[in-house]
Amino acid sequence: MLSRLTRLQAVGVCAVPVVALLATAVFVPLPFSVAQPGMTANVLGENKGDPVITITGADTHKTRGQLRMTTIEATGPDQDVSLGDVLDGWFRTDQAIMPRDSVYPSGDSVKEIEEHNAEEMKKSQDTATEAALNHLGENSGDIKVTLKLADVGGPSAGLLFSLGIVDKLDGDGSGGDLTGGRNIAGTGTIDADGKVGAVGGVALKTQAARRDGATVFLVPKAECSDAESNLPKGLRLIPVTTLKGAVAALLALEKGQGSVPSC
Repeated sequence: MLSRLTRLQAVGVCAVPVVALLATAVFVPLPFSVAQPGMTANVLGENKGDPVITITGADTHKTRGQLRMTTIEATGPDQDVSLGDVLDGWFRTDQAIMPRDSVYPSGDSVKEIEEHNAEEMKKSQDTATEAALNHLGENSGDIKVTLKLADVGGPSAGLLFSLGIVDKLDGDGSGGDLTGGRNIAGTGTIDADGKVGAVGGVALKTQAARRDGATVFLVPKAECSDAESNLPKGLRLIPVTTLKGAVAALLALEKGQGSVPSC
């Protein structure tokens, strides 16, 4: 006949599988990526020795300010993320834990993901050029725009590319810079009609922008709350929904005339 377990013994017996499960979970790879602020690049300048924006077939003027596209860096699709990594990143303001499928296409190899991101960047560049020329009423058959940005993929630089083209071709419309000489950063996709779309990792991108000297950040309006959640001191948010609205906001900021939207 089996004797009845004491309460302490019962707790000990039950705790064994729980502890084993937790110990296993700490080391089991999880379907997440750890993201942090990434590099930024001034689309009005050079990247790795090459101009980001090259325009032929039209007069351009020198610009004084900066328009910085922003990025996040995430653990690769083939890198393991453990429970310890997730718990550590969860409580840090300079990291974010994101579902891996929201960062990388599910089921693709590393090479396929790189090819996909490169294709998305190329589409974004073409669309950004079209949006900028449409905004200015320019004929795309007469003007050739070449965009070159190394080691960056995806569509989230679309808005900044369009603004860079507008600044190089037209500035503020009266001989000055669209930026007013400021260091302005931002993010957002764009379509050919100039509509700005939401992107991911905005709170991390604001940190990257401020780290690299930006004082103004253009954010898709739908992501204002995310951008405000951990906004660095000294960085002003300007929400945008269209390229036209972004240009108008920068002109109002430069000239001190009109309303500059805020989150």
